[in-house]
Amino acid sequence: MKQFFKEFKAFISKGNALDLAIGLVLGTAFNNIVNSLVNDMIMPLFSLFGGRSMSAWFFVLRGTQTYNESLGTYVFSEDAIVLYYGQFLNSILDFFIIGLSIFLALKILKKMDHTLDEIKDKIHHDKRDKNNESI
Repeated sequence: MKQFFKEFKAFISKGNALDLAIGLVLGTAFNNIVNSLVNDMIMPLFSLFGGRSMSAWFFVLRGTQTYNESLGTYVFSEDAIVLYYGQFLNSILDFFIIGLSIFLALKILKKMDHTLDEIKDKIHHDKRDKNNESI
């Protein structure tokens, strides 16, 4: 059993496992932020124009629907087949925002990396020039 924990500690101590764990935690937190952005900031604007929450948008393929005033919701017949496309549109919007955010983050990181390379090259070039002048 000691050997198992020793191997596990060695595995966890490696950079890849730690990077993966950090990425997973940050990804989960980022997902919560994007979900809140979509559900609490963007969707109410769609609701303003659509009259109700976008996630509640649906289309009845078969059967009937009636609006129950006391419940404040739609009641469907037993044979109803309902397509809840609002939830699907909500998921697509989540995916789009996450994809756009990742794209922008990678673009910024790539630009920073490129700038760092330019600075390193300049320092290296300046050192080489300084060494050539002293000879």
